Order: sequence, then structure tokens, then C-alpha cells
Amino acid sequence: MSTAAATPTTGPTRAKQAQVRVQRFGAFLSAMIMPNLPAFLAWGLITSLFIAAGWLPNGILGGFGDADAPGSWQGAATALAQADDGTTFQQYVGLVGPMVTYLLPILIANAGGRIVYKERGGVVASIVAVGMITGSTVPMFLGAMVVGPLSAWIMKKVDSLWAGKIRPGFEMLVDMFSAGILGAAMAVGAFFGFAPIITGVSDVLGNVVSWMADNHLLPLMAVVVEPAKVLFLNNAIGNGVLVPLGAQEVVETGQSLLFLVESNPGPGLGILIAYTVFGIGAARSSAPGAAIVQFIGGIHEVYFPFVLMKPTLIVAAIAGGATGIATNVVFGSGLRGPAAPGSIIAVLAATPRGSFLGVVLSVVLSFAVTFLIAAVILRASRKRDLAAGGGDLAAAIAQTEANKGKSSSALGAMAASQAGPDEAASDRPLRSIVFACDAGMGSSAMGASILRDKLKKAGRPDITVVNKAVANLEDDVDLVITQRELTDRARRGAPSARHVSVDNFLSSPVYDDVVREAAQQSERSTS
Repeated sequence: MSTAAATPTTGPTRAKQAQVRVQRFGAFLSAMIMPNLPAFLAWGLITSLFIAAGWLPNGILGGFGDADAPGSWQGAATALAQADDGTTFQQYVGLVGPMVTYLLPILIANAGGRIVYKERGGVVASIVAVGMITGSTVPMFLGAMVVGPLSAWIMKKVDSLWAGKIRPGFEMLVDMFSAGILGAAMAVGAFFGFAPIITGVSDVLGNVVSWMADNHLLPLMAVVVEPAKVLFLNNAIGNGVLVPLGAQEVVETGQSLLFLVESNPGPGLGILIAYTVFGIGAARSSAPGAAIVQFIGGIHEVYFPFVLMKPTLIVAAIAGGATGIATNVVFGSGLRGPAAPGSIIAVLAATPRGSFLGVVLSVVLSFAVTFLIAAVILRASRKRDLAAGGGDLAAAIAQTEANKGKSSSALGAMAASQAGPDEAASDRPLRSIVFACDAGMGSSAMGASILRDKLKKAGRPDITVVNKAVANLEDDVDLVITQRELTDRARRGAPSARHVSVDNFLSSPVYDDVVREAAQQSERSTS
């Protein structure tokens, strides 16, 4: 069985530390958005169907609101006062306005509060969020991501002041009144103080996007987004910034291209198909399956290792992403809501009537541009890669560093041999295994499914195999499997577990090592 590579004695570089901090921040933002994406999807579908410009216009469900602001219900009260025809307020409001104004921000704030202080924090965060929402003039997505965790943290600190000092029998009374009083006070404070600040910040960010659009600079976002995705910073950018800004833009214009900046499946598909045609070795054999998972399943993480193997491919991803953004700008197309996961199915489901041509072309053209550039890069280095070791990952990384002319800590980490469970620790029975990734979904779920199936075929279906977000790891698991970039964070969450690093959740010899160990343990227990 393979053994884990020796851990370097030198501490992490400042760049690595900064990357880990940004990853943590992105994971925190993602943890507020990801659980609530079904609500965003429901709102997007209702908007696509029932507003005046939707597929099935319905004034009762879509709301009559302000015709100049699709999805808005700010003009409902005025319209109702002028109607005098017996129409109810609910008919003017519909579903779209209350969902985007109240439901989505409250869900986000509640999720943020729960992360900080569990159920108690979630309740207080929801109370404060309502104060902020009613005191603002724009949807409070960004505000909810700030006020939710902040109000829960304040509640937690206040509770700590008298923790252990309350006489028995009075705990519930103190808990109820302290949360109610503090929640009410913070809600009033958010109404008068916080809401205007967040409204101003939202206006500034919206003006920046508008300025970029007016100056034809939106495609340049790909220069930041595509490299950030490969470095696992996509959650901070996508869920932390683009989704809230896109949702606000939908309220104002009925759609937003910001939803497609990070979730466009075209660039990733272009890289994977280029590897399928021009790649070598294990990369070529695993690329077709990864392409299906990425394009249909929407799990973009599966193409990140392919870019890390040959960093020059980031040029192809950037060019493809910029092409997709530019296409949506030219055609004035966008989505009604987030495409989550970033599957072509989710993209089409969130596409409003009148935007299909632009959205489909943005995916197709971004794929074509990425594929062509990636094909040139792979084809040009094919002979050198073959000579370097037939597509071996370590050899390919070494060759890439030689071509680049300098070493890279990220590539050096990936060049390390794939780690398996330690021989010294293999006597510890395997009862639970966790696949951990940044968001706890996507590729880690695929890896868990693959290993679960292998263990079942090996006669060990009793071993629990699940997937989680790195931030949610607990020290009650025997083995944790992560992609190499996240292993350090995983060790902090589950210090007593064994940790295994892989380069690709979809294909790794580590899985066979784990299955072999599990089978050997089973044989020893029955002998």
C-alpha cells in the first residue's frame, strides 16, 4: 500500500496562507448561499414563468408591481390605491416580489446566523434581517450576508456574559428575553443605521458593473474569475459577489449575465474535450468522463486538476470565459436566477424567453474558443510530454515548471506522490470515511459514490462513506479524503483522523488502496 508523502518542514508561504484565508472566507460565504440555492431556483422559475415578460404571464402570481422593474412590487400599493376594482393586495404583490425582498435575504441571514451560533443565532439573525430589509430600497442579499453572522456573533457574546451565572430554573426565561430584546434592538438599529449603508454599498457595486458595461469591460472579469476558480476561490467570487449582484440586477432589469460569469460550463468543457483529443496517459482516459460530469452534472471542480497539470491552459479558460461574457453583452442576454450547479441543464432552465440565442451561443462560443486554444497548447507540448514520461502527472508538472522557467509551490505540492492511508495507522478499523471539498457538494459527492460502490463490491458496505464541506468536518471520522489544496484545512477540522490527498476525485489509485485495506481488515477479523 502506498504511504503518505513526507510533510515538508518549512511552513506555508504567505501566498499559500493568503489563499487558505480566502478559501475559508469563500467557504463561509458559500455556506450561506449553497443551502438556499433551491429557493433561488424556485424564485427564478416563478419569475421566468409568471412576470409580464415570462413564458406564462400571470398578474396574480407574477404581481402587477412596477412595469419598469420586472420582479419588483414597490409600486403595488400605489397601483392598488388607483385601481378601486376590488383587487386584493396579494394579487398586486404576487410571489416574485416578496420572495426576492423577504424570503431570500432572510434565508441567507438565517444560514449565516446558524453557522456562527446554531439555531439561536439563526433566529436572531432573521429578526435583524427583517429590520434591515424594511429599511432599505434594494434587495438585501449583501446585507444579509453581513448582518446574519454579525448579529449571531453579538448574541453569542452577550450570552457569554452570564453563562453559568443564572440560577437554576431561570435559564429559559433569560434565554428567551435576552434573544428577544437584543434581536428587537438590533433590528431597529439595522433599520435606521445598517440598511442605508448597505444600500449605498449595493449602489456603488451596481455602478461599478454598469461602468464596466458602458465601457465594454465586462469580459475582463474572466481574467479574475477563471484563475480564481482553479485555485478553489470560486465560492468567494460566485456565491459571495456575483449571485447577490445578479439577483439585484434581475429585480431591476429582469435578467443578469452575472449569473453566467462563473457558472458557464463552456470553458471547462473545452479544456476537457481538448484533453480527450490531444491529451496523453491518465489525463486523456479520464477526461471524457469528467466532461460529462462537468457539462451535464455541473461539477466544475473536475476540470481544475487538468488545468493545474498544465497551467498555460488558464489562458484558454480566460479567453473562453471572456468570449462567453462578450456574447451575452452583444445579445443582451442573461439568466433569471443562478445556474446551480453549473450544468447546461440548470443554465437553460434559468434562461428567460428572448435570451436563449445569446445564452446558448455564449456557452457554445466559450467552449469553441477554449477548445481551440487548449488544443494548440496540448498539441504543441505533446511530444515533450510523451518523452517526459507518457503523461505521468509528476513528469508533466516537472516539464511544465521547466517550460515556465521557475518552480511553483502549488505545482510542487501536486507533484508529490498521491498519498494513501499510512501503513502504521492501518490497524485502526475503518468505519467511516469522509470526502471533503470546499462546498461539500459536487466532485466530493462523485468521489464518495465511486468509493462507496467499490467497497460494496469488495464486501464492505458497512463502511460509511459520505461527503461534507471542509468547514463542517468533525473529529469523529476514521479517514478523510480531500484534494491536495484543501488537506491542511481538513487536518484542522479532524486532527485525529487519517488524511489522504488526491489530485482528482473521479480517478485515483488511493481508492483501491482503501478498498484493499478494508478487505484485509475484514479477513483479519474473521480469521
